[in-house]
Amino acid sequence: MGKLVVCDHPLIQHKLTHIRDKNTNTKDFRDLVDEVATLMAYEITRDVPLQSIPVETPVTEAEGKVISGRMLGLIPVLRAGLGMVDGMLKLIPSAKVGHIGLFRHPDTLEPVEYYVNLPSDATERMLIVIDPMLATGGSACAAIETLKQRGCAQIKLMCLIAAPEGVAAVHQAHPDVDIYIAALDEKLDDHGYIVPGLGDAGDRMYGTK
Repeated sequence: MGKLVVCDHPLIQHKLTHIRDKNTNTKDFRDLVDEVATLMAYEITRDVPLQSIPVETPVTEAEGKVISGRMLGLIPVLRAGLGMVDGMLKLIPSAKVGHIGLFRHPDTLEPVEYYVNLPSDATERMLIVIDPMLATGGSACAAIETLKQRGCAQIKLMCLIAAPEGVAAVHQAHPDVDIYIAALDEKLDDHGYIVPGLGDAGDRMYGTK
């Protein structure tokens, strides 16, 4: 079973409180999400493999560590996932970025894929699916399945806030995928919104309703 990692660093929790606040304006909301994404990137890259290389310091020769093999791939789920990409790229600028577009079918309420664009070497990279909200888990499960159908096997999921229902859905459908979140909230309401949550991440990030 994949693990659930709650990134509870004080700076993340401080910023997340302001993200939740309904009075936080669009610019500040976007900036805070960007900052939290950078901080969460430290945790999600903690187990990236290293290799030793020689390095010459101003004093002597030494042994240093660098990341082994190919770097990461960031896969935001459109559109809200885009708001977390730049924050991660500040820390890992060599990561490649792909995109998955999904919308909810008005009749079945199931996620429907409308756009996929992945790095050419996606199958060789550790891919991080990025979606701020893990509510029912439908979109996250569909995005992960899209990657697996294209031969990608190294996948993690990164969200700001998750509901227990969404975590359970992802772990049931994809038990090999680890989930990294900033907070595990109480539940979903009757409309599928996370409680207490932060509202619609995409609308608050881009100032739309």
